[in-house]
Amino acid sequence: MYEDCVQPFCAQTTDIAPLFVTEAYDNVQKKIKEIRLESYRGKWVILFFYASDFTFV
Repeated sequence: MYEDCVQPFCAQTTDIAPLFVTEAYDNVQKKIKEIRLESYRGKWVILFFYASDFTFV
């Protein structure tokens, strides 16, 4: 079914995201802060990734 997936890992829409801690820009506080995925348990979350060249989208 997913023969076009590149290994070793290919996320699917039904997969549960692994718990992680990372830095993210908080537009309300206007600073970069640490966030934990587990803090959003039970809520809808959109994970948005882009190149790590510090270009703000």
